[in-house]
Amino acid sequence: MLCEFYKAGQCAKGFKCKFSHDLNVQRKGEKIDIYSDKRDHDTMEEWDQETLEKVVESKKNEYQQNKPTDIVCKYFLEAVEKKQYGWFWVCPNGGKNCHYRHALPPGYVLKSQMKALLEEEAEKIPIEEEIENQRAKVTTSTPMTTELFMQWKKKKMAERDAGLAAQMAERAKNDRMSGRELFLSDSSLFVDDVEAHEKYQRDQEPPVAEQKVSANSNRDRPSDSATAGGGAKVTNDDDDDELDIDELNELEASLSKVTIQEPDTAA
Repeated sequence: MLCEFYKAGQCAKGFKCKFSHDLNVQRKGEKIDIYSDKRDHDTMEEWDQETLEKVVESKKNEYQQNKPTDIVCKYFLEAVEKKQYGWFWVCPNGGKNCHYRHALPPGYVLKSQMKALLEEEAEKIPIEEEIENQRAKVTTSTPMTTELFMQWKKKKMAERDAGLAAQMAERAKNDRMSGRELFLSDSSLFVDDVEAHEKYQRDQEPPVAEQKVSANSNRDRPSDSATAGGGAKVTNDDDDDELDIDELNELEASLSKVTIQEPDTAA
């Protein structure tokens, strides 16, 4: 080990120093760099033909071994068929390193399940035969005709309508009817916003015939119109009594000007 004092040029022990005074010792025993990877500097540009062929062959073998496959492992299928597959089952073909899949494909049917399905299918009879068997078990001999069917249908529909009516009456009694039920019971209660606004405007506007009659009566009675004009003037005069503050101020200013100009006009 190199003497640190000698390396700094301050060792006073000389040859009695137990550490080495040879600088080459440090170069030979240099520690490896743990923060860099030597393989980073090993690129394909420095490979020769032999090294390149070895790398290609190794990559090929590695791909063949780890190539993904959809083949299901036979040991896995055997364990599932015998109901031995579970959390602690280990594949004899390498355990977790098994190259084949340990999962059933979608729609796969096991042999045990297939046997049960075949037996069930063999015992099943056609639907037509089942209908005939059920009809043979019926003891009544009433023939089914179109008239009987229509009577039965009308009866069922009447019962259904009566039940719905009773249900709606019960809900209306308890104030629990929905908007749809209210509309079905009495649609006149519901009016669109636009239609309601138009109806309101029609109610507010006077009829056209009444407007024509009033116009004709005004033409036939000129005295009335004059009287009405006089009345309008009276009403206008009455309206003048109700002036706002600005109009009153303007009227007062105009009157003051008139009173100031009266002596000049008299002279």
